[in-house]
Amino acid sequence: MRSTTVSVALLAAIGTGCATGTAPRSTTPTGAVGDPAPATPPASGSQREVRAREHLALGRAAMARGDAATAAASFREASRLQPDLADARENLGLALYEMGDLDGAVEELRALLRQRPDAVRARYVLATALMAKQDWPAARSELEDVLRRQPDQVSALYSLGLVRYALGDLNGAIEAYRQAISRSPDQPDVRYNLALVLKLTHRDAEATPEFVAAARAGHPRAQFFAGIAYVRGLGVEPDTARAIAWWSRAADRGSLEAAAALGELRQTALGKARRTPAERRAIEQAFRDYRTGLWNDYPELTRTGDDDTVGGALLRQGRGADAVPVLISEALAFSEPARALLEELYYHGAPAQIAPYDARILAYFRTAADEGQVRARITLAKIYAAGLGVPKDTARAISLLKSTPHEDAQRLLQEISVAPEAVPPSR
Repeated sequence: MRSTTVSVALLAAIGTGCATGTAPRSTTPTGAVGDPAPATPPASGSQREVRAREHLALGRAAMARGDAATAAASFREASRLQPDLADARENLGLALYEMGDLDGAVEELRALLRQRPDAVRARYVLATALMAKQDWPAARSELEDVLRRQPDQVSALYSLGLVRYALGDLNGAIEAYRQAISRSPDQPDVRYNLALVLKLTHRDAEATPEFVAAARAGHPRAQFFAGIAYVRGLGVEPDTARAIAWWSRAADRGSLEAAAALGELRQTALGKARRTPAERRAIEQAFRDYRTGLWNDYPELTRTGDDDTVGGALLRQGRGADAVPVLISEALAFSEPARALLEELYYHGAPAQIAPYDARILAYFRTAADEGQVRARITLAKIYAAGLGVPKDTARAISLLKSTPHEDAQRLLQEISVAPEAVPPSR
């Protein structure tokens, strides 16, 4: 959580509004016997208020910079100068929460709420701190109070769903999540959590649409579970091509589970898993269907032939940054034209678009080689034998080729064995 950034105009207004009072002049004649020297009086109420507001603004600025410790010091000073300044105490609680001082945050916020029970934002921050402390019953009580005062606060409804789930109240969690979505449908995290709880209660027909909705919004975990739903037919008709599409998107966003799931499908397609021939053919077809379906994601592209690739079309449009990940997805789905184009791009790059020896392309060849894909193993052997973007490693190149039963691999192995320095790196 972060406090609202203070505007430059507000900071300027506070800075120029600083008062500098002077001590009142003595009416006693100067130098009278026994007359003490004039003392500087304490700041007046108006001066203390101005200084408190200055420290409040400084604290907010520090929070905006991410400096919670400095912010906390400023908020404490503001509270000292003006004890009834609720914003200072509320923001102090927030700063302490950001610093990880949960006990201090709870103490400050509860003290404020004793004075100002209607401070809804402070109560919500208190609930959040209690959640971080895993004090679920107390957090639930505070959240329910927030929602009595502000029934449409989506963040409080979402938090209440999390708390109810932690307390084992699954139906209550579902209700809270659905209320949040009814008020603000564009909430992928809420939909994902709702789908998880529905799945736990064996309501797959209700869970899968929520996973898919969150997946469409780019939620990688939801994309992974959407893939599971389609490959297993949980609440939807089985569709392995759609599962591949969702897992590919999730893998692009860093989902290791999705990458592993795709790897298992590829092992089946390569005949390296214990599946029936019919299952293998079905998965091979699913990968073909996935590659065809990719064109639908880019309606602005023109396909030039059956062997054209989406990544190649993107490259022709000068969209190299988009082309590489798409080409990798196509190659991992057994597109030979995509694999060949990736090899060419690794060796030579694309002017003003892609530099040679792209690390993403190298990672693809390593993955495909580890899975036993013949052409990828030969390419990776060339890369190591010639030291293209990697330290030269002839032994590793020979090892890759020796375990690749293909005539091209054996021919390259002979060339390396006879003349290690004369390895043809590219076509």
